[in-house]
Amino acid sequence: MEDNKLFAEFPPVSTKQWEEVINKDLKGADYEKKLVWRTIEGFNVKPYYRAEDLENLSYLNTNPAEFPFTRGKQARSNVWDIRQDIKVKGPAEANRIALEAVKGGCNSLGFCAKQVSTPADMATLLNGIDPTKVKINFNCANDFVALLKLLVEYLGTKGIDPKSVQGSVNFDMFKHALNHGDFCGGEEGEYALAKSLIEFADSNLPGFRVLTVNGNLFQNSGSSIVQELGFNLAAANELMAKLTGRGVAPEKVAKNMVFSFAIGSNYFMEMAKVRAARMLWSKIVEQYHPACDCAYKVFIHASSSVWNKSLYDAYVNMLRTTTETMSVVIAGADSISVAPFDITYKEPDDFSYRIARNQQILLKEESYLDKIADPAAGSYYIENLTDSIAQHAWKNFLAVEGKGGFAQAIRQGFVQDEIEATATKRNNDIAMRKTVILGTNQYPNLNDNMSEKITKSEKCCCCCQKEEGPIRKLHQYRGAEPFEELRLATERSGHRPKVFMLTYGNVAMRRARSVFATNFFGVVGYEIIDNVGFATAAEGVEAAIKANADIVVLCSSDDEYAEIVADTCKGLKGKVKSIVLAGFPKEQVEEFKAAGIDEFIHVKTNALQCLTAFQKLMGLM
Repeated sequence: MEDNKLFAEFPPVSTKQWEEVINKDLKGADYEKKLVWRTIEGFNVKPYYRAEDLENLSYLNTNPAEFPFTRGKQARSNVWDIRQDIKVKGPAEANRIALEAVKGGCNSLGFCAKQVSTPADMATLLNGIDPTKVKINFNCANDFVALLKLLVEYLGTKGIDPKSVQGSVNFDMFKHALNHGDFCGGEEGEYALAKSLIEFADSNLPGFRVLTVNGNLFQNSGSSIVQELGFNLAAANELMAKLTGRGVAPEKVAKNMVFSFAIGSNYFMEMAKVRAARMLWSKIVEQYHPACDCAYKVFIHASSSVWNKSLYDAYVNMLRTTTETMSVVIAGADSISVAPFDITYKEPDDFSYRIARNQQILLKEESYLDKIADPAAGSYYIENLTDSIAQHAWKNFLAVEGKGGFAQAIRQGFVQDEIEATATKRNNDIAMRKTVILGTNQYPNLNDNMSEKITKSEKCCCCCQKEEGPIRKLHQYRGAEPFEELRLATERSGHRPKVFMLTYGNVAMRRARSVFATNFFGVVGYEIIDNVGFATAAEGVEAAIKANADIVVLCSSDDEYAEIVADTCKGLKGKVKSIVLAGFPKEQVEEFKAAGIDEFIHVKTNALQCLTAFQKLMGLM
């Protein structure tokens, strides 16, 4: 077989030859505008890659489980922890949900332990759970050191060796500062607490990781992927520098570290982000000269992004979390939490928890994605994305270091400014519908009613909450919220304005524009009255008035608008609240405005601004 070269009968095709064919097919169109993707991360992605694009990527010469661990920490498999995070604070109810989770296939649990303050509370929380088989993670607590002491005490009563138990503590001083405006116990006090946690875990719970750096905070505040990674690395490096400066060995700091990332819907970019994170962290840790190679193997936990989840058409959240989860599975994340699809409007129930678990189980047990180490290896596209993300995240990391480190950078507002600038761009793309949130700003389910289903109120359970502080807070939000607020206003008003499609002329154009307008006004929950077509403007006007329409949308071709605009506007003026034209016939816009057209809707319309104006016109806001 070594002498039998596959495809030997086919001559090689050079990049130049490919480009010649592509440019011929473009027929004079701009190559850069048509085919090159300019990402919000700040770099270009080419339409295709070839082997020559990998020539300068040195890490490709390494195997999985080899420094710098771009290709993962496992040499022969891709096993990860299926984790379920339980936000219920009461130990008894949290235990009930946890038992169902373990029964349903989870081998890692995340608890909010705010109400666990006595040995009896800990016993209730972990009743029926074998901590030697299921990893225990504490996402929040009043006192993490006291909590770990309770855990050790509980394990002793069960005759379980604490050294056989694995898990983590979500202690993140920087996340707290960015959520609440200051460090809970003062910056120096937080470093002292971090050191105490490491020392306690090292002596009593060596299988526990007690420092978490939450990059998910950045993504859920609207950051780009490279910002999430770059700032995450800067925060982790700050902990390394400060704690080693206080006498903690670098390998002890590093092996206690958890990188917690959000998983967005940018499939290949998220995949590349996780791979780049391992590579860059290895390079950073190398500068501290750890005594043990275990220091390089950062533990990466991934959880579903909240930023891109929607209230409306909530079942689409299942599709989002499925592709998100698959991306980080392929990238080699160590543990994954999938958000239940209904988390945007209520506390998850047994059904939504089960679906979230089963998404991972299907990827593991039926797709066998746990069997192969680094399945993305060698992909020209993914390898180049990994390199691009690494380079640009490193620039963010260096920018923070240039400010004096992460603590100084957030005190100066540098990190917040950078993220808010990106969030503004992302918000604008959603408003313009360049970024589609299915079921929310595009292709809405016209029969979806959510106002009465919302039972969830967002409340933070962290300590030391302050109105203001010396550190500017980051605002976590969902990108869909502005459009959701418009639609909720319609639902809560009890009145659905009627939008009448006055279709005329060319069948293809009137149909296309009718569908466009239906999607446009359906986003805010208006009642849509569609029509197959009218023979004359007068016929359409009569039908619109008879239907008690609030808004009439003219749907036709640009050429045929000249035939009906004047008569339509004359017949409708004063009898409907607004006359809208679907499209933007540039040469006739002023003429049509003078005739009585109030608004033009088209692909370049800022949908959020336009629909907000309509809500005010209809008296709904």
